[in-house]
Amino acid sequence: MVTPKRMAPGILAAAAVALAVLAAPAVAQLAPGKPFPALAAAGLVGQVPEVDGKVLVVDFWASWCAPCKSSFPVYSRLERDFAGRGLVVVGVGVDETPEAFATFVARLKPGFVTLHDSRHALVARVQVPTMPTSYVVDRTGKVRFVHAGFHGEDTERELRREIQALLAEGGNPP
Repeated sequence: MVTPKRMAPGILAAAAVALAVLAAPAVAQLAPGKPFPALAAAGLVGQVPEVDGKVLVVDFWASWCAPCKSSFPVYSRLERDFAGRGLVVVGVGVDETPEAFATFVARLKPGFVTLHDSRHALVARVQVPTMPTSYVVDRTGKVRFVHAGFHGEDTERELRREIQALLAEGGNPP
């Protein structure tokens, strides 16, 4: 059994973030129908892509999260398959340190934009219930679907169906 005294400082900090995220009241989390906060105003580290008029998938992840590792190839495929029709995928890492964030991104080489929320401003505002959680946002900026956790092919199938429906709603991207 690993006790807090035996944990490395980074792991202990990550565990504290996880507990804070999980302790957020489920009722207060960002729900479908609500506007997703502007990424450009969230204080994220990295190059925020242009998302106006696009269908957006925002995935919150952490380097210590095993399902997050499994989700990256799926989000890369979604970006590759639908970017030309108006989809933008953004991964928001919540690791405390830039090193943990950068190491994870370098190892997994995602085919989508990754941003770092080291101050946990966006993850707190959205009140993400678990890692990973993804939000599917329509062209008007409203959350339409929320996926708490990642369940492999089932999640990919649901995301593809949702993305295709939202892309069809908005016609051609601007």
